Amino acid sequence: MTELVEPAPPAGPAADPVHPGGAGRPGDQRRPAPTPHWCDRCGESVAESPHEACTAARALEPPRWCAHCRRRMKVQVVPTGWSAVCVEHGEIRG
Repeated sequence: MTELVEPAPPAGPAADPVHPGGAGRPGDQRRPAPTPHWCDRCGESVAESPHEACTAARALEPPRWCAHCRRRMKVQVVPTGWSAVCVEHGEIRG
């Protein structure tokens, strides 16, 4: 099972380019995450090929690329699971 962990809101009143109106404010309406455009294992476009090998490998491996922005993620594997962090979209765990 994979869970998405939201990043902490920014400390100052600076505008958030992803979530207009500022993140973490009362009444803030966040947009849903966009549909993934990139394979989270190889980083290539999901529209160009089916990625059956990547899907099979992901049953045993954590993601290495952010499926939303194609950034390489920081991945940590521990005996109880894994966590992967994208600087733009936050942390996911499995």
